[in-house]
Amino acid sequence: MIQQILFVATLLVAIYFIRKRVLRIRSTILLGKDKVINDRKDERLKNLILVAFGRKKMFKRPIPAILHFFIYAGFLIINIEVLEFIIDGLTGSHRIFAPFLGGFYNVLMNIFEFLALAVLVSCAIMLFRRNVLRIKRFHQPELTRWPLLDANIILTIEIVLMVAILKMNAADQLLQQQLPEQYPSTGKLFFSGFLVPIFGSFSTASLVIIEGVAWWFHIVGILGFAVYITFSKHLHIFLAFPNTYFAKLEPKGRMENMPVVTQEVKSMLGLTEPAAEAPAPPGRFGAKDVNDLSWEHLLAAYSCTECGRCTAECPSNITGK
Repeated sequence: MIQQILFVATLLVAIYFIRKRVLRIRSTILLGKDKVINDRKDERLKNLILVAFGRKKMFKRPIPAILHFFIYAGFLIINIEVLEFIIDGLTGSHRIFAPFLGGFYNVLMNIFEFLALAVLVSCAIMLFRRNVLRIKRFHQPELTRWPLLDANIILTIEIVLMVAILKMNAADQLLQQQLPEQYPSTGKLFFSGFLVPIFGSFSTASLVIIEGVAWWFHIVGILGFAVYITFSKHLHIFLAFPNTYFAKLEPKGRMENMPVVTQEVKSMLGLTEPAAEAPAPPGRFGAKDVNDLSWEHLLAAYSCTECGRCTAECPSNITGK
């Protein structure tokens, strides 16, 4: 009962802070100009499926594409196990899905563990690329300090969370043999099975503590990660979907001209008759404040992955000027 109360309290605290941040981000985006985007829905849906869900653009570079694929797939699929964590925390049960799914539960758990290991390895390689290989685009002036620290924090947290899952499962497999009435059988788990000998000499009480601490560490880590992500560049995990749907469908080089300026230029070139009345002064060029941007611009800003590719590909930047 105490564990359930603590779990509910932890969950409510996380929900409070996440809701507060989500409302803040929403209100900030809505500071932008009104812009109606409801055209060409089929094309927008296609972009959403191919780019946001299918990660189409990532596969232009195979190595980061494969690493991101494993992390992305792990993020989506491992959350099914997190759902079980939440139900267990609310009901006081342990592996509530195991008795209902039977042998299929073992298959799922092995898939989760494979993805956990894949995420762990992918994050380690990404840390190596950023901090040892020091790929140039990650170390441009605009991506040093907080952006670099933010990326390292996220990658490290993901590694630690995946290690916690494997340790929890290893201790759990031993407890299934010693306390079968409390710990439902998961069947043999391949990857965490390599850790089982490490805990083989531990007492039952120690294994219960290790399994419980790993469980709490993982669930608190997930909830803390969910709060932190609203302050991080990794908010793009969620906002990439609406941002892709509402993205421009016109060619990338097409300019949005101000009608009054277009009319004036055509008049000067003799392409149209001059207006009978003096034209109204044109509106402000560019953006002086956040209110001069559209909500779609602000949504795109929150969706930025801070990968450095725009700067690395910018023709002006490449010249060194």
